[in-house]
Amino acid sequence: MNGTQVTPGGGGARADISDRATAAIRPVDPAEQAALSEFFAALSVESRYRRFFAPVRPSHGLLDLLSGCPANVDAIVAVADGVIVGHAMAADLPGRICPDASRVTDVGVVVADAWQRRGVGAALMRALIARAQARGVTALAMDVLPGNRRVLAMILGHWPDAAVGHSPDGIDIHIALPPARPREVAQPQETARSLDAVGKQVRPLVPVGG
Repeated sequence: MNGTQVTPGGGGARADISDRATAAIRPVDPAEQAALSEFFAALSVESRYRRFFAPVRPSHGLLDLLSGCPANVDAIVAVADGVIVGHAMAADLPGRICPDASRVTDVGVVVADAWQRRGVGAALMRALIARAQARGVTALAMDVLPGNRRVLAMILGHWPDAAVGHSPDGIDIHIALPPARPREVAQPQETARSLDAVGKQVRPLVPVGG
């Protein structure tokens, strides 16, 4: 699963940050792998560790995944002044892994260190969830490091009924999603409001980076 950091929408949305800076949320262009590589390389060791459960820099193969090249992966970015400041992805799990009727997507999010705690993660999660619901996803899955208490508190605060389990790598979280409302399905690219408001309206699903 995707590692999840702290902070927990579609393409083309714009999110207003409290200091008036603006970030556009849109799907990743597979041709911008170099920019993605620079984004991940610029993250602090701690942010990369929380995202990938190791202080690694993405290899070429991992960049293919993070750019949404596989058919089952939805990848989006937050961009400010032409620079990527946040990344989120959802990898839909195959039926052999989810034998029941659920359609599950594995979520991971990370935000540039300088942009963390400014609502970017919440806006990315809002977009990711709306896009997942629009394609019929019924549940979210994510992994969180046991020491990442801020993220765990955030998740359980917004989803008190989330199923929590343990694995050798960390804590497994499973969250059931309500059916998408017609407006959400018809307009997955809804323009984001102030990120502070978004964080309150959309149960910030995650943590993961920022």
